[in-house]
Amino acid sequence: MKGDSRTRRTGLTTDRLLELLTALGHPQRLRVIAGLAGGKVHVSELARRLGLSRPLLYLHLDRLEKAGLVVGELELSADGKAMKFFSLAPFDVYLNVDTILSAFQADQTTPDLREDPE
Repeated sequence: MKGDSRTRRTGLTTDRLLELLTALGHPQRLRVIAGLAGGKVHVSELARRLGLSRPLLYLHLDRLEKAGLVVGELELSADGKAMKFFSLAPFDVYLNVDTILSAFQADQTTPDLREDPE
């Protein structure tokens, strides 16, 4: 749909679009998202469910959290231990040529904080 208002409201820049696509572009991270679809899960429980080591899971969760797709929060257990829980952040990924064009347009109106290497 050309001119779809969903693509215009996103305000995605190409960097943000690439960050989202990179975060979603790994099978283990898709498994993590599926594992969190039922709600908030303690990181150790999620690691067991997915058959991943906690360090590897944390690498994937970090990428997803930086992309704004998951949210991590610390909670104190009854005995005072810090426990890390993760849940999905609300997101809706809609990709078509208009989304990409809109991201390039946003780049033109958003100051680039990076230096251009060329």
